[in-house]
Amino acid sequence: MISPRQLSDWWHRLDVRVRDLPLGLLVLAGSFLPALHGKGTEVGELPTRPFDAWALLVLGLESLPLAVRRRWPAVCLTLVSLGFAVDQLRGYHAVAGTALPLALISTGAHLEGRRRAAALVFSAAYVPLAVALYRLGSGGETVTGFVTFYLVLVLAWGAGAWLRGSRIAEAEQRRRVAEDTRSAERTRIARELHDVVTHHVTAMVVQAEAARYLTAAPERLDQTLTAVSDTGRRAIADLRHLLGLLDPGHGAGRGGEVRTPPAGRLLTLVEQTRQAGQPVEFTKEGAPTQPAGSADLVAYRVVQEALTNALKYAHGSRTSVRVRHSEKEITVEVDTAGPDTTGAGTTGSGTAGAGGAGAGTGRFRSVSVSPEGGGRGLAGLRERVTVLGGEFSAEPATDGGFTVRARIPAGNPA
Repeated sequence: MISPRQLSDWWHRLDVRVRDLPLGLLVLAGSFLPALHGKGTEVGELPTRPFDAWALLVLGLESLPLAVRRRWPAVCLTLVSLGFAVDQLRGYHAVAGTALPLALISTGAHLEGRRRAAALVFSAAYVPLAVALYRLGSGGETVTGFVTFYLVLVLAWGAGAWLRGSRIAEAEQRRRVAEDTRSAERTRIARELHDVVTHHVTAMVVQAEAARYLTAAPERLDQTLTAVSDTGRRAIADLRHLLGLLDPGHGAGRGGEVRTPPAGRLLTLVEQTRQAGQPVEFTKEGAPTQPAGSADLVAYRVVQEALTNALKYAHGSRTSVRVRHSEKEITVEVDTAGPDTTGAGTTGSGTAGAGGAGAGTGRFRSVSVSPEGGGRGLAGLRERVTVLGGEFSAEPATDGGFTVRARIPAGNPA
């Protein structure tokens, strides 16, 4: 059995002329109903006469062109107007005369070019018709009546023009919404690329710089270069995941494997930062009691951006990461200590990892911990957290360090 939706889809797949033809046939059929004979539009007070052989041609000329009212509106209005003029001059006064305002509405709505010229031509054509009807009539139709009928026709054209304007405005609105959506998607992609590329490349640069000073310790140099390779592989994996989001069909060709988003890989992120020579203390409290949705990913990005800034601007300074899961939110706090002005540096022992590139890292420290304010980093994180209804702050600490805090409501869909 055919469902209403299938029937509607089939109907809309038909040519527009086929879909408009039933309206013309309906107007034509109504003209032959005995109860409606002589009940159509009457201008000029001419006496009504019975249908004859000419009436069939006139009725067809008035009603059947409605089939092309949207495809060729000017042709439709020309033929319908000609049929209407003969109808009135012959005194048929058929119901098919109602096709004239329908044709005017369609022309006002669908005519693309030379609209003003078309309006002037058909307005001018009405004048000789009104004069002829006035002379042939019984004199009961006044000039006011002819003017009133003309204004009715103008109103029909105006209704079509209003429909056209509404349709154009709606199309423009859809275009703006689509453009805004594309712009927002480009911004989201740019932020993801920033988060992925900046962190991994920063870690690789720091590790490579550290390797220059480990030539006298081949075993540690090998460990540092291995860390660089691992970081590069993670960068490639994250980029493949991001490209998979842009082109889902591309990833499906590899056995249908769907890679888990990086939201649950905080330990890996911390370990990677330690291998780059940054002493990081990581504390995690609680566990999510329900799927956290995009909150997990945003929390991951907050930690990632904070650690990236620590590597870039306070390399070797003590950094602590605290992530606390509660029933309704995720709280993230990343503290980076101020730079060591004594130049003593932090060795590779302790939380920096025994095999990391921590030795001698004091020489790579920046003079300031505060990260750059603009760009897609902290500003982008603030917007992400705010969109989820959370709170975000990034401010200098009293000891010259920097603190990043975020409170992210859990349970938001990705």
